[in-house]
Amino acid sequence: MKPTNKRIAIQGWPGANHEIAARDYFEEEKIDIIPCLTFPDLFETLKKDRDCYGIIAIENTLVGSLLPNYTMLKDSDLVIIGEYKLRIKHQFLALPGQSIEDIKEVYSHPMAIAQCERFFKDYPHIKLIESEDTALSAKRIADNKLTGVGAIASELAAEMYELETLAKNIETNKKNYTRFLVITDKGKTEVDELLEQGKVNKSTLVFSLPHEEGSLSKILTILAFYSINLTKIQSLPIVGQEWEYLFYIDLTFSDYKRYLQSLDAIRPLTSKLKSLGEYEKGRQSYPIMNGQLTTEQAL
Repeated sequence: MKPTNKRIAIQGWPGANHEIAARDYFEEEKIDIIPCLTFPDLFETLKKDRDCYGIIAIENTLVGSLLPNYTMLKDSDLVIIGEYKLRIKHQFLALPGQSIEDIKEVYSHPMAIAQCERFFKDYPHIKLIESEDTALSAKRIADNKLTGVGAIASELAAEMYELETLAKNIETNKKNYTRFLVITDKGKTEVDELLEQGKVNKSTLVFSLPHEEGSLSKILTILAFYSINLTKIQSLPIVGQEWEYLFYIDLTFSDYKRYLQSLDAIRPLTSKLKSLGEYEKGRQSYPIMNGQLTTEQAL
C-alpha cells in the first residue's frame, strides 16, 4: 500500500510564510499543504480531519502575540507538538517585464504592508491596498495577468506563480521573526515519541489565579525553585468575568521529572490549569531561493 503524505493545514495560500515554515519543520517528510484563508478555517479543518496537522503563527517580534490564536487553541482539543521560528522576508513582485515605475497598485496582507511602508515612501505613485493574504495576492496577479499591479509576498510565492522580483527584502526591520506552533489531535503519541528521544524541553500552560496579593509571584517562585525557566507570559481577559484573566506561559526545562513536579506544586494555587503542549524548543530558519532553506539552532 502506497504511504500517504502527511497533510498540513496552513493559514494562507500556497506560497505564504506558513507554508515555508511547514515545509522546513517537516523537512524530512513528504507533506501535502491544505490552504485555509483564516485561522478559524484552519481550526475547523483540523476539527473535521483528525489526521491532519496544523501550523499557526502565534507571535511576531514586531507586533507581538496573535491573541485570538491563544483562545482558539485553548478551546480546541488540539495539542502543541513543536514550534518553528521563521525569519520573515518580503519581496516586491509583479508580472515579468515591468519596472517599479510601471506599478500603480500593490496588494498584500495588512501586516506585510505595515512592515514595508518605509520602502514605498520612495514611490508615492504606488497605492498600497490591503488583501486577505500575501501569497493569494501574488496568485491573483499571475492568474489574471494583471499589469501595473504588484504584490508583497515571499520568494516561494514568486517561484510558484512565476512572478518577477522588482525589489528584494523590502521589510523595514531585518530582525523580523514569526514563531509558529505545530498543532495536532495526535498530541499524546507525538509527545511519547519525543520523550523516548529525550527531546521534550518546553511547554505551554494556561491557568487563572485568584485576586490575592502575590498570587502570580508565588507561581514564579515555585517555578524558579524547580529550575524552570519562564520564557513568555501573556494575559487575556476571561470573557464574562470582569477583571479576571487567563495567563498563558511558556516554560523551558532540562529535567522533565522536575518539570512535572513543578506542575504538581503550582496546581493547588491555580484554577483551570491546562497544558497546551509539551514539545522540543524550536529552531530558526532563514529562507533562500529555489525552495531550499538553511537552519540553525535557536540560542
